Amino acid sequence: MGKVTLKDKTFRVNIPASEINKAVGEVAHRINIELKDKKPLFLAVLNGSFMFASDLMKKLTIDCEISFVKVSSYHGTTTSGSVKQLIGLNEEIKGRTVVIIEDIVDTGLTIEAVVQQLEAMEPEAIKIATLLYKPEAYRKRIELDYVAIVVPNDFLVGYGLDYDGLGRNLPDIYVLDK
Repeated sequence: MGKVTLKDKTFRVNIPASEINKAVGEVAHRINIELKDKKPLFLAVLNGSFMFASDLMKKLTIDCEISFVKVSSYHGTTTSGSVKQLIGLNEEIKGRTVVIIEDIVDTGLTIEAVVQQLEAMEPEAIKIATLLYKPEAYRKRIELDYVAIVVPNDFLVGYGLDYDGLGRNLPDIYVLDK
C-alpha cells in the first residue's frame, strides 16, 4: 500500500517494513553484544512499542525478561504535554539493568517520566531503545542508548504508531501526505 486513509487524513509510505526490520536487527545486535552478561529487564511502553518490542525480542539471543507499562501523552496528532502512568511495573528492578523500549522519542516527555519513576526503584542501569527518534523535537537531556531510525519531526503512523487509535497494524511506517 503506497497510501492509506485513516479517518480524515491520508498518509503515504515513509519507511518500508524491510527497512524497519533491518534497523531492528541492528539494534538487537548491539544489545546482544553490550548486555550479554546483564540479564536485562526490557520494559515496553504500550501501546505504541508493541510491534518493535515483539520484533526486537525475537532477535535477542541473550537471557532477558520483558514487562510492560502503559503511559499516554498523545491526543490526535499532537502531544498533550502531560504523561500519566496507567499500568505500573510489578517486577523488582533494584540492582538490575532495565531497557525501556519506546516506539518513538520526540519531545522526550514520556522517557523523562518513565526514567524518573524507575530511578526511584534503584536499578543498576537504565538504557533506552527506541525505534524512531526525532532530534528536532527532543527537549530532554536523557541519553538514548539504542536508536533504530532517525526521522524528521513529522507525524507518523504504522508499525505500532497510531492516529486516534488507527493504523497500529500497518507493517510500514507512513507520514502525513500533505
